[in-house]
Amino acid sequence: MFYLGGFLGIITLALWIFAIVDVITTDEGSCRNLPKFGWLILVLLFPLVGSIVWFVAGRPQTSGRVRRGAYERETSRFPEYDRPGRFAAGSPDDDEEFLRRCRERAEEQRRKGREGDGV
Repeated sequence: MFYLGGFLGIITLALWIFAIVDVITTDEGSCRNLPKFGWLILVLLFPLVGSIVWFVAGRPQTSGRVRRGAYERETSRFPEYDRPGRFAAGSPDDDEEFLRRCRERAEEQRRKGREGDGV
């Protein structure tokens, strides 16, 4: 009976460590039912029960996700170009600041190129 208790203790410890790492590495917005900090406290204070509850009720659901290729990224809820409150010019000609920075960068590159040819 001693070996069975030791084995279950090792399984519980492994589950607990895996749950802690999983809570820490999960994105704040992906946690279900509690904030990330709440899940971390629950798993730390109640190792076996907290870990099981995390996997059942707190971990982000992965069903329906498509496996991505090596160079594909997951898009966030608000992609950069679609973020609320962000100004986006309709065409590049409408964004004078952008065009000014492009001209300055081009001039700087031309100047460096001329200096490099003369050396």
